[in-house]
Amino acid sequence: MTSMFRRPGVVELVHKDSVLVIAVVLALASCVAVPPDAGYLGYVDLRTIGMLFSLMTVMAGLTRLGVFAAACRRLLSVARGPRRLCLALSLLTFFSSMLITNDVALVTFVPLGLLALGALGSERLTCFTVVMMTIAANLGSMFTPVGNPQNLYLYSISHMGMGEFLLLMLPYTLGALVLLALVVWLFGRSGVHGAGARDAGSLAAGVQVAEAKGAGASADAPEHVALIRMLPWLAVFACALLSVAHVLPFQVTVVAALVVGIVVDRKALANVDYALLVTFVAFFVFVGNMGRIQVVDEFIAQMVTGHELAVSVIASQVLSNVPAAILLSGFTSNWPALIVGTNLGGLGTLIASMASLISYKQLALVLPHAKGRYFAQFTLWNVVFLAVLLGLHLLVG
Repeated sequence: MTSMFRRPGVVELVHKDSVLVIAVVLALASCVAVPPDAGYLGYVDLRTIGMLFSLMTVMAGLTRLGVFAAACRRLLSVARGPRRLCLALSLLTFFSSMLITNDVALVTFVPLGLLALGALGSERLTCFTVVMMTIAANLGSMFTPVGNPQNLYLYSISHMGMGEFLLLMLPYTLGALVLLALVVWLFGRSGVHGAGARDAGSLAAGVQVAEAKGAGASADAPEHVALIRMLPWLAVFACALLSVAHVLPFQVTVVAALVVGIVVDRKALANVDYALLVTFVAFFVFVGNMGRIQVVDEFIAQMVTGHELAVSVIASQVLSNVPAAILLSGFTSNWPALIVGTNLGGLGTLIASMASLISYKQLALVLPHAKGRYFAQFTLWNVVFLAVLLGLHLLVG
């Protein structure tokens, strides 16, 4: 019994959530330079923390009902042929991530996609499709303030209007959609030739397996979800959208999420990514303290000013785009450049967007020997998408 409650070791914690560990270490180190005082009370953006908590609670609740898995299985049931399957999975992830966030889209759709793709017997196509789904999630989510954590934060502190934000990201979203569809259409058949290929009947069988696995994955996620069970979560989501649009106080949404979670499904509250919330708080403390050290503040501000987009893209490659957004927001008020930079910066390395690690881990479980192939394809296509979208910025920016 005691082993069940054993605290994880330091090495295990670092391996599981290295960004959280780094954030906490930086925050604690900054506290040495700037001892805690009343000024700390203004560091944390409670609106961002509250909205993140509320949205994650809603998505956990809907996920446990099987809403997103059911939508994916229905789409897979009508997708015929490897290229159409790849395109359907990629577009589903692209558009859904605008509302359910990039990480939830990948957690939900990648496992079902892997099951359906398994019937094709093509390691290359499987890797390619998961790479496209990952890119789709990171790029589709950039269109809306609720698509990913850094957007929610930057939208909140920039005081931009909803229309202004959508117009800012519209050219990049459309460009990403066209590029995604073109790449999938041209390369979606890769590896589905020769002895390893499977026919349409095998693909249909793979879809049926995905349906069966998805239906039996959890006792809490039945195949047919009654609308009445969805209504409380949809109501909270509506409150969240109103809060994002500055129509409803965010405190109301937080209370609604808590009440629905406690009354309807307490396990949804347990499935919230609290590590991400702690990571945000730690980075808020670090950035707040750095801003009070005059020499550091002036140096970073000088490095960032006038180069916000380039610096945010580069910083995202090593920090990931969420920490980069929090860090750089303390040293510039050029919000459009920072928003575009941290969103495009989610492309590139495997850690540029932490959501990308979700896909990598899922694929590694199913095809452990294909990790090298996946990493090579992931890096290649991320660099291609990043280069094209940065070129688009030169045209429209």
